Amino acid sequence: MNYSPYLLLLACVGMFLSCQPDSTGGGTTQIQSGDMAFVHVNVVPMNQERILRDQTVVIKHGKIHQIGDANSIQLSRETVLIDGTDQYLSPGLSEMHAHIPVPRQGDDTVRIMSSPLFLYLANGITIIRGMLGHPYHLDLKELVMNGEIPGPRIYTSGTSINGNTAPDPETAAQLVRDQQATGYDFLKLHPGLTTETFDAIVRTAKEVGIPYAGHVSNLVRIEHALANDYASIDHIDGFLEGLVPESAGVDHTKNGFFGFNFVELAEPAGIDALAQSAAENEIAIVPTQSVIIRWTSAKSPEDMAAEPEMKYIHPRLLASWQERKHGLQGLEDYSPARAEKFENLRAQIIKALHDAGTLMLLGSDSPQVFNVPGFSIHHEIQLLATAGLSNFEAMQTGTVNPAKYFGEEGEYGVVAEGASADLVLLKGNPLEDLTHLEHPNGVMYRGNWLSRPEIEKGLQELADHYASLASN
Repeated sequence: MNYSPYLLLLACVGMFLSCQPDSTGGGTTQIQSGDMAFVHVNVVPMNQERILRDQTVVIKHGKIHQIGDANSIQLSRETVLIDGTDQYLSPGLSEMHAHIPVPRQGDDTVRIMSSPLFLYLANGITIIRGMLGHPYHLDLKELVMNGEIPGPRIYTSGTSINGNTAPDPETAAQLVRDQQATGYDFLKLHPGLTTETFDAIVRTAKEVGIPYAGHVSNLVRIEHALANDYASIDHIDGFLEGLVPESAGVDHTKNGFFGFNFVELAEPAGIDALAQSAAENEIAIVPTQSVIIRWTSAKSPEDMAAEPEMKYIHPRLLASWQERKHGLQGLEDYSPARAEKFENLRAQIIKALHDAGTLMLLGSDSPQVFNVPGFSIHHEIQLLATAGLSNFEAMQTGTVNPAKYFGEEGEYGVVAEGASADLVLLKGNPLEDLTHLEHPNGVMYRGNWLSRPEIEKGLQELADHYASLASN
């Protein structure tokens, strides 16, 4: 299985960008100029593991203005009321490893962007971290925050820094300077970097003051990466390879898909030491279990293509996903047994990283193979629970932890007075059952309310459009 995960992932993203709909679904939302209030709602504040029952939550100017017992807060006649009886109000979730489309010349920006951004909102995702940047994404951040395009709050990397774009230390250092000057939030590192080039990136990034995140090049290796101040390591990249003893004499460029080829050689006894090193060096972790497990699992591509959320994906892209999964399953060194070992080993690594105290972040790497924007986060959070996190801990990875990561504690990720009104209204208690996070009864992003009927209307429009393309 000697192929580059970087090239495969970028190919999937490229296919996604070329498959945007000619007319997109998406419920329309109204920016509320007056006060709003959720009444008789149960609050999941996420600053503690508790439920505040029968509350009124008042929203003013996109912020949570007041929270209190439902019968203790006086509301004006002009306040728009949202009945929360027997429902639960929780912070919006984050997709901390997203890919954002880029309009081509002549495209209608709103048309291109409304579909994926709507899918995120429809699933209660109110923050995304774009992991394959483009200059347009800086403009998009402003459009979204100004209310010109409905969408989650956006953080974005610069363009990919990899073995091709940064073939030597001098080129890499200039890329770092250029991306910091352009105004990106962080750098995105991809495979192919030599140790010398990586070290030049680290030095220059520290000089100009920009964080870096993403992959760990198999030429750099996990031990060196952990000692060099990554803001986050995504996909738990490099950790499995770090469990292979030097005595095995492997060629680390033959690691396969995130170490898939080395599963039988990995020694789990080394997991705790790597996890402790990550925690001591304060490196956040974005596991992206959903994309990796869904791609490598033994489940058939046809069964996955029949899952309900796939109707919100362009049929050409869906066909490419099936082809890629067939290709992986058809490789000589692929087997369901190895895939199961791979999944179990990754789960052990995630649990050890969490127990060691690393900052775990919710991210699924959407859109990628059978990872539909928004919907894939619900797969991801369940996989974190499967790895051993409690429901509350799994929810923290997508609420309070991203706020900590960005230095925005209290600004979002909690239901608390003064926080941004980034909220989801749920039919049941997610601390008891994470599936209650799915199909929210409504989503509020920065004070803008997207009701369930609007969500259903937008989803149906998108499904109908793709169905018409599939039948032609």
